[in-house]
Amino acid sequence: MKIIILGAGQVGATLAEHLAIEGNDITVVDTDSELLKELQNRLDIRTVTGKASYPDVLHQAGGDDADMLVAVTNSDEVNMVACQVAHSLFKTPTKISRIRAQEYIQHKKLFGNQGVHVDVFISPEQVVTDYINRLLQYPGALQVLDFADNKVMLVGSKAYHGGPLVGQELKFLREHLKSNVDTRVAAIYRRGEAILPQADTTIEADDEVFFIAAKKDIRTVMAELRRTEAPYKRVIIAGGGNIGARLAMTLEPHYSVKLIDHNRSRCQRLSEKVKGKTIIINGSATDKDLLLETNIENTDVFLALTNDDEVNVMSSMLAKQLGARKVMTLINKAQYVDLVQGEGIDIAISPSQTTLGSLLRHVRRGDVANVHSLRRGAAEAIEAIAHGDKNTSKVVGRRIDQVNLPEGTTIGAVVRQERVIIAHGDVVIESDDHVILFVLDKKRIPEVERLFQVELGFF
Repeated sequence: MKIIILGAGQVGATLAEHLAIEGNDITVVDTDSELLKELQNRLDIRTVTGKASYPDVLHQAGGDDADMLVAVTNSDEVNMVACQVAHSLFKTPTKISRIRAQEYIQHKKLFGNQGVHVDVFISPEQVVTDYINRLLQYPGALQVLDFADNKVMLVGSKAYHGGPLVGQELKFLREHLKSNVDTRVAAIYRRGEAILPQADTTIEADDEVFFIAAKKDIRTVMAELRRTEAPYKRVIIAGGGNIGARLAMTLEPHYSVKLIDHNRSRCQRLSEKVKGKTIIINGSATDKDLLLETNIENTDVFLALTNDDEVNVMSSMLAKQLGARKVMTLINKAQYVDLVQGEGIDIAISPSQTTLGSLLRHVRRGDVANVHSLRRGAAEAIEAIAHGDKNTSKVVGRRIDQVNLPEGTTIGAVVRQERVIIAHGDVVIESDDHVILFVLDKKRIPEVERLFQVELGFF
């Protein structure tokens, strides 16, 4: 595909990197020439320096024949105007815009045929808020991703010493579970290396295990890998920006929430926004005395969500040292995520990586309902919808063990209407099934896409 990306920040750069690896024709537009130069030095892409919403700049970027425009600059207004220009002048088929301000998003009539021509709008802040909320619902999980309207979940969890399955082969997993509970291990990461699970694969302590199961069975399966953790109740959020404020309002009906922010006027605005249950504290999250005053030693989860990576890391390590049970930290520079996770920080969250799946869903060929980026973009989980019949489709009417999957790819589950079917070799895929796949090697994505494209005879 020929794709124009507006904005070379963390989200735009991450998207450009992933799409360029897959062989797409990528052009990135930004006003910062140095940022573009650095990007072009490491990626096989074109760059254009200029204001993203200007018609001449979009024309120079290839707007005349682009398949897609992805506007992810830091300005909602520039993003929306760029999409409108792309529609009015170039008839660009698909236009995706990042829109942060709730003041725009809550007015649906602003968009569509009668308004600004944005086909899809994404809010990274909302995506990250939802992601953290899911992590809090499943104590002990490193990553929690949902598919098929929340019917199925893919969960990454670390196997600990003493877990019932540690030291055993995967084929014994089903024997441990109740008769009405089923699951499939999609991938195992051991010391950073991916392992494609087989029946005789033995789980070791400290393995990061990704398994898929119906939502109702997630906690039961997690208990096989690790000691069951008590639910989280007390949460402290550092940072009252877009993500911190949204998260506080999402969590306060279910948790005891305290929010720390250094900006007094922002604290005053937040105290008016929240519904009285969240305690707003004006101060620095790196202040040891302040953290002690918030009873940090009795806190279940400390969330560092400021815009400053250094503040997030330092406050997180201090909170952990003072007794916080779990620490989750927002790291804006994706390349630092692996460096900090595990070093006093339980979970490092990259906004650009978390948002990536929302964008990739609209780039994938075939009928793709959902995409999640895994392991900092090294792998991908895809929810594809099967269409056609045995003559027009490479998957419909075939048992899973008959589907010619690319190397490093597994099918984890099939969702048929309201029914969740965990993937075993004898399951036959039917038309309109939602098939959840785990792809270890992103270079194999085009092969997976071709599997779910129907022949012309179908039409």
